[in-house]
Amino acid sequence: MAPLSGCLKGKHLFDFDMLGLKPVLLSALKKQGFDTPTPIQNQAIPLAMEGHDILGLAQTGTGKTMAFGLPLVEHLLDQPGKPAPKTAKALILAPTRELVNQIADSLRLLTHDTPLKVTTVVGGQSIGRQISVLSRGTDILVATPGRLIDLMDRGAVSLRTVQHLVLDEADQMLDLGFIHALRKIAPQLGTPRQTMLFSATMPKQMEELSGAYLDNPRRVQVAPPGKAADKITQSIHFVDKPGKPGKLREILSRDEDALTLVFARTKHGAEKLMKGLVADGFNAASIHGNKSQGQRDRAIKAFRAGEITTLVATDVAARGIDIPGVAYVVNYDLPEVPDNYVHRIGRTARAGREGEAIAFCAAEEVDLLHQIEKLMKIEIPVASGDRPEPVRSDKPRRRGGGGGGGGGRNRKGPGQGKGNGQRFDKPAQGTGKPRRQRRRRAA
Repeated sequence: MAPLSGCLKGKHLFDFDMLGLKPVLLSALKKQGFDTPTPIQNQAIPLAMEGHDILGLAQTGTGKTMAFGLPLVEHLLDQPGKPAPKTAKALILAPTRELVNQIADSLRLLTHDTPLKVTTVVGGQSIGRQISVLSRGTDILVATPGRLIDLMDRGAVSLRTVQHLVLDEADQMLDLGFIHALRKIAPQLGTPRQTMLFSATMPKQMEELSGAYLDNPRRVQVAPPGKAADKITQSIHFVDKPGKPGKLREILSRDEDALTLVFARTKHGAEKLMKGLVADGFNAASIHGNKSQGQRDRAIKAFRAGEITTLVATDVAARGIDIPGVAYVVNYDLPEVPDNYVHRIGRTARAGREGEAIAFCAAEEVDLLHQIEKLMKIEIPVASGDRPEPVRSDKPRRRGGGGGGGGGRNRKGPGQGKGNGQRFDKPAQGTGKPRRQRRRRAA
């Protein structure tokens, strides 16, 4: 196939038919109603199909999964033969269980009429069953880093045959403290390989991460980091903390049938808020780190189907929910990490739809609001209340994942160099705390 990247500069959008994809993939796209690639797909797919490493930057809801999924499946279809027992041909790492499941669902739609097999491994599910499934081998393994390491330690999976690596929402992995897990996984991967790294933001640590992970990558970017989707209408209500529950009920009552995602900062706060809403007759559920995987899956499924109209969540859900029908996102508590605001509101206005993002801001959160507006280079329109003077606190603010993201304290950069011809092989550095303890802190 002739290289396409040279003729695809600028904003021109081509049809999927022009990519030279196999008929089975074009048929799968047609069944899903996809005719024209999104901007990130427009830029990334041709380069990935040519075999380049990719550093992809795009806001949430822009089609990143298909941007790496299509070229990945195309490459695997060109590799005949079944995977050997306990091996995989491609590995996709994502920071949360919800995002792993979302990616796998999208890939299964692409591979439905092919011999390719997609397998997921995440925490909170039976490790015995996962060991059994992996014993037969898989083409595409989608995993959270922590559970993958548990399986590697048990000898249940070998990564020596992996020739395609995808890191999705890599900046969130940094926030959740997964850099040490990545260092342990990377030396076990096959070489040479193609690596694709996708993220919604590009903090300094991401630059270091890409330098360690990628070999002469092609950078594709369709929106400045920190920019929300154009079809999201944003507003802010200045309201003191005791007034937040009443303001939320007022907003929910305006459109009770609309799907509304409400973000709280802590697991306890999310659960308490949800129970209060249910007691007042609202059709609500919650997802956070104290919920089992089954409970989280059932809540998201019910929310997707419209059986539940209000879902209260911590940041564990900010990147793992891809439900086009979400009409409103309410930031009940502002996140302590400004980037997380962008990820949260990116849960609405998906797949070309319009959406509304509503935020509450108490006096003690004014500084957080200032950081968010500085990141986004906008001033969020005020819907009610007056901007109060910021409340200063002597307590040092925690850096990291904020409302349930956790695990990002005192994190080190990914390191430099690629010794012995391997990437990511520098020994882990950090707090010295057990890895399991750090993972439990995440919501």
